Amino acid sequence: MSDEKYALLRIFRGLFEGKPYRHRIANLGDLVASQLYEDLVALGKSTRLVERVQHHERVVNLKNLMIGKPGRRGDGTFGELVPAAVALTEKGMLVARGPVATIEIGAETKILAKAMIKQIDRVINDLVNQVNQFKRGGGNPICVAFVGINFAERYVSFEGKKKWPTDGKKYKHPIQEAAQAEQRLNDKAQSAFDEFQILRFRATNAKPFPFESVNLVRTEMEYSSI
Repeated sequence: MSDEKYALLRIFRGLFEGKPYRHRIANLGDLVASQLYEDLVALGKSTRLVERVQHHERVVNLKNLMIGKPGRRGDGTFGELVPAAVALTEKGMLVARGPVATIEIGAETKILAKAMIKQIDRVINDLVNQVNQFKRGGGNPICVAFVGINFAERYVSFEGKKKWPTDGKKYKHPIQEAAQAEQRLNDKAQSAFDEFQILRFRATNAKPFPFESVNLVRTEMEYSSI
């Protein structure tokens, strides 16, 4: 059973625990990032925010784009519901879904499970460019990033039915690259965001598909301070 206090961290764990993680599935970042708003409402620190969400004045964007303003989609955008639109509620969710007229909070999720250094420049560029997209429509949105970094001693990735295990040589184990990847993210991407959190974890992506947070207490403290 999951020990995480917060929905975002529980959903993140659920990407790996007890089942194979499929990195090609495009909406996994959406799934994680959208939980930020669930946690903000559940914590109830802002009465005004809770009231606006309950009255469906503020929603999570279904397509993560502002109406009438094209741009690269983020993983989770939150803002004012378009006046002519109808907010959609989902069972078990505190925050309704719908198109937004303005982005007030934009969240982006990246997950580095293996081959981190090979893709780190692209990941950094994607993160920085996403901030520009969040701000493209004007206003001053709060920009948040969550980056999962795997510290496991081995890992297996899947491409269709084919498995690609790390070997520590040509295919580096996650633990061999994790610290360097984290340092480069902190050096090159962190400053672009208002809030930037590394989610350190261990997952082998092999049966029985275990998952472990590197330091859950630290992770929850960092997350709760956002």
